[in-house]
Amino acid sequence: MKIRLAKNPICVLAIAGFFAAVFAQSGAVAADKLLALYSARVMSQSMPWIAQEAGLLKKYDLDLQLVYVAAGAPAYAALMSGDVEIELAGASGFVRAIAQGNKEVAFIAGVKNVLTHSILAKPEFKKPENLRGKKIGVTRIGSNPHYFAIQALRRFGLDTKDVTFLQTGGAPETFAALVSGSVDAGVLTAPTDAQAIALGFQYVVYGPDLRIPYAATSFVTRRAVIAKRPQVLGRFMRVMAEAAMILHTDREFTYKVLGKQLRLDDRKILDAAYNSEIKVLEPRLVIKPEALQAILDEIAPTEPRAKKMNPQDLVDARFLDEMEKSGFFDQLWSGKR
Repeated sequence: MKIRLAKNPICVLAIAGFFAAVFAQSGAVAADKLLALYSARVMSQSMPWIAQEAGLLKKYDLDLQLVYVAAGAPAYAALMSGDVEIELAGASGFVRAIAQGNKEVAFIAGVKNVLTHSILAKPEFKKPENLRGKKIGVTRIGSNPHYFAIQALRRFGLDTKDVTFLQTGGAPETFAALVSGSVDAGVLTAPTDAQAIALGFQYVVYGPDLRIPYAATSFVTRRAVIAKRPQVLGRFMRVMAEAAMILHTDREFTYKVLGKQLRLDDRKILDAAYNSEIKVLEPRLVIKPEALQAILDEIAPTEPRAKKMNPQDLVDARFLDEMEKSGFFDQLWSGKR
């Protein structure tokens, strides 16, 4: 059977318009899928949740496949195996990998450049020295809470051999271990620390006052992903930039998201968590050299290459630079502060 093509231009346009409408309705042009990971159920990693709730992914034509994997070795393995393409995580394990010769890892943005964890315990533990010989819960060895505890205890004359660190698997699990008495103290951050305070636990070390430099929450990917999918990563970072703006300027919406994701609706706890954490979160997603340098200094005794490394070499700032130079950040924040 022969098929005759319409020669009338108007007819051709009509047919084209018909099929365009059909394809649009059927979703023939799919959003770009991106596999992403977050490594802690905390406020500083809430931007993907905010983006989902605010409809930002649809706005930027992204299909974000978001999974939770605990910080440390599991999160690193997920990125390097290709199971995910981008992560929101602490930088320690990735910096160590680079120092050991990994040339694929690249940091593309930051959320938090200081540690805001705290060590909490029952009221009888009135000072850090009281923790000598006690069990302290952390998510994982090598994680942000573990690193914070080491740094904080050093400031009070305690070494790692003076305490026992127990891995719990995650922030909610550390909180549960503290409440059940499985650990004597727990390393927590917002909003879980506020939940512990509400139950009568007290700060033995209040971390925000120490302002320990550290790339505590950052966006990290592989250079192969940057080379292969720069446009997709660029749109993703715009989504995160808009989510960061909402996080900083719309407290009520943020509370709604945190309440949903963390099953938390206590206004006092949300207020306490937000007020302490928001002050150290980066509104324009800057990752600071000194935050990476702190990690290089920490691992240098066991990773000699770290002594000669420049923290700037660990960062690919093209997406942040583009948002600055194009005026995207200025337009986004215009009139917001």
